[in-house]
Amino acid sequence: MKENKNETRWERFLQIRTMGRDDSNADQYRYPYEPTPYSVLERLANTGLIRKDNTLLDYGCGKGRIDFFLSYQTRCQSIGIEYDERIYEKAIENKETAISSGRVTIELTNAENFMVSEIVDRIYFFNPFSVEILQKVISRIVDSYYENMRFIQLFFYYPSDEYITYLMTVDELIFADEIDCQDLFPGNDSREKIVVFEMGELQVRENEKRKIVK
Repeated sequence: MKENKNETRWERFLQIRTMGRDDSNADQYRYPYEPTPYSVLERLANTGLIRKDNTLLDYGCGKGRIDFFLSYQTRCQSIGIEYDERIYEKAIENKETAISSGRVTIELTNAENFMVSEIVDRIYFFNPFSVEILQKVISRIVDSYYENMRFIQLFFYYPSDEYITYLMTVDELIFADEIDCQDLFPGNDSREKIVVFEMGELQVRENEKRKIVK
């Protein structure tokens, strides 16, 4: 009940409608739409890992909850991509009313075809698709990293063992941390966490800041 009240409170405050599950166009490769609980997003926002100078890329953004919430809470720029046209249209409707819409871009595209902008340095996943698609997506991210070497953090909420096993094999990715979310829900589900991977050295980011100062 407490979680439901929190969901409703944030929906009203942000002036968006993102609640509910939608599996109408789901298949073995692209998974159902289900929004990340606001309590989890609050915990992520409070880590300080996403700030106003960051650009967040949200894979499988659905109706845009993550983009509108985190752009409001952290003042970051956010790019959400969604392949389902009907759900994408819901995200666009939310963009028309959301209090943080000015910092949010929503695009209709398949994740594996999306060219990752060189300004993207924070990336979020909530099991949007299969490992087969994830492999193609990570390849795109790695390509973007080498085109503009920078410090990138990737966040995986409620990750599957398949996801983690694959991510551990990617040379460019380093496991950095886990943000525990088990206490937010009953059942002691060990998957209730956000796993953080990093790409690139912090020194890369510091060098970029020095260039700007000069």
